[in-house]
Amino acid sequence: MTNIRNIAIIAHVDHGKTTLVDAMLKQTGTFRENQEVETCVMDSGDLEKERGITILAKCTSVVRGDTRINIVDTPGHADFGGEVERVLSMVDGVVLLVDAAEGPMPQTKFVLMKALNLGLRPIVLINKIDRSDARPDEVVNEVFDLFVALDASDTQLDFPILYASGRAGWCVKNLEDEKSNLDPLFETILSYVEAPDVDKDAPFSMLATILSADPYLGRILTGRVYSGRARVGIPIKAVSLDGKVIEQGRMTKLLSYQGIKRVPIAEAEAGDIICVAGLEHASVSDTIGELSISTPIASTPVDPPTMAITISVNDSPLAGKEGTKVTSRLIAERLFAEAETNVAISVKETDGKDAFEVGGRGELQLGVLIETMRREGFEVSVSRPRVLLREDPDTGEKMEPIEEVLVDVDEEFTGVVVEKISLRKGEMKDMRPSGGGKTRITFHVPARGLIGYQSEFMTDTRGTGIMNRLFHGYGPYKGDILGRRNGALISTDMGDAVAYAIWNLQDRGVMFINPQQKVYAGMIVGEHSRDNDLEINVLKGKQLTNIRTTSKDEAVRLIPPLIMTLEQMMSYIEPDELVEVTPKSLRLRKKFLDSNERKRLGRESKREAS
Repeated sequence: MTNIRNIAIIAHVDHGKTTLVDAMLKQTGTFRENQEVETCVMDSGDLEKERGITILAKCTSVVRGDTRINIVDTPGHADFGGEVERVLSMVDGVVLLVDAAEGPMPQTKFVLMKALNLGLRPIVLINKIDRSDARPDEVVNEVFDLFVALDASDTQLDFPILYASGRAGWCVKNLEDEKSNLDPLFETILSYVEAPDVDKDAPFSMLATILSADPYLGRILTGRVYSGRARVGIPIKAVSLDGKVIEQGRMTKLLSYQGIKRVPIAEAEAGDIICVAGLEHASVSDTIGELSISTPIASTPVDPPTMAITISVNDSPLAGKEGTKVTSRLIAERLFAEAETNVAISVKETDGKDAFEVGGRGELQLGVLIETMRREGFEVSVSRPRVLLREDPDTGEKMEPIEEVLVDVDEEFTGVVVEKISLRKGEMKDMRPSGGGKTRITFHVPARGLIGYQSEFMTDTRGTGIMNRLFHGYGPYKGDILGRRNGALISTDMGDAVAYAIWNLQDRGVMFINPQQKVYAGMIVGEHSRDNDLEINVLKGKQLTNIRTTSKDEAVRLIPPLIMTLEQMMSYIEPDELVEVTPKSLRLRKKFLDSNERKRLGRESKREAS
């Protein structure tokens, strides 16, 4: 089959990319009539299914007539932008998916900007058109305005518009047309997206854009063949972006996508997206080709990490009780292996040797890495995320990452949101009504000001607000930002928490633990109602006597504890606190468990401040 089209589906998180790919696979006969297929079949990872988001870019292919359409499903969350940048270099066209009610969001802007910069001509698909609050005409105008704002060329501005419901499996060119299947989408892809412009007679070369591991084949590199023909058994070499030869080897296995499966093939030609095995050290952005190739294929430089956490060995009194991988050697191996396959993450050893600094795009990306390690049996301690500052090369001024934040809230909550974000050194750039009694506000906020704000934002807007963020660039350092106002409730002893003790201490603040939960000295068991830390004894049982009175036998009524997710815990803690992560538990603790040591360090820091 010589006719090939390579497309990527790009959109903001939760606008329906993966659901649309499901429908495309079903309508091209990829699955048998009676085959049972789960929804969002492309989201194969456990975390992807649980969170309902795409974390890793994935390829698939469908056959339409005599043409094979290779489709790449990309992540929509800004923290996984590293994936989006790379995969767009594999394709000749993009389908830009936009929610018919929400319209273009920050991530829409991010992925569209990357596509336009590469010279791709997008097809605009207004999805979820069957929503009761859909506003297709306004959304089309907003999309056009976004293209103009991103300096799209005249040919890019002349984009085809389609209307669809990915879940219902139909697409139309005009809203009055019959809504039966996705044929209009396939026809538009075949007529609008150009076939790969390649030289099939030149020596074989391909650019590796996705790296994965297979227990039988080893490292598998997925990418697009830029020239020539790939054959099993030919000698190949890998060349880095700066032209250095990384290694030489032989192509032991060649795979192509058929539906969602990787199928072995003997030969592939220029323009196709393939997977190769046989190289041990080649990685993402490397050029793989015949031995005569010397010039690497140009690749997009990846945006640098803007946030870092310290991951260290778990040294709490409960260490090693729940996990199987607890040593610094195992943690180091896992983190460096992650950095090899995920170019948006950086890892380096700290002076302590038992701790590693891990840089990434945001709290979600770092949280996903720790959650994945936790499920693999690791026990670690995690510090509060901190932003990575830069120095202006011309002025020597301190620069920090700034995020563009887009907030959709009910009109009654606009005041409190503007006030809270201004306290975090945010600047309001735009404010306009978005229909249905909601207001859309755009801010530029320092990335460190947003650490821990998500849960506060949800509380302030009674759970109705939507906040989206996107890396905007580096700006001058904005000064100190007020941290958590409340102190911590800290356990004084080790043992199992007692319901009676928790009941007596409920008026001191919000509890994080349940009765019978294991605690230790220095563990944070709640949030104090005041701004100072308070040490409490949650192990103290009721004094039993033979006197019975109604006042003494009062029933123990407990307020349910506040249970936080991993990302919430990471953003909640202060610099002198840690999150203890094990396969079964998440605990908050002080960095120094000994009370006397904490007091001594507190006195020293006060002396230094004065």
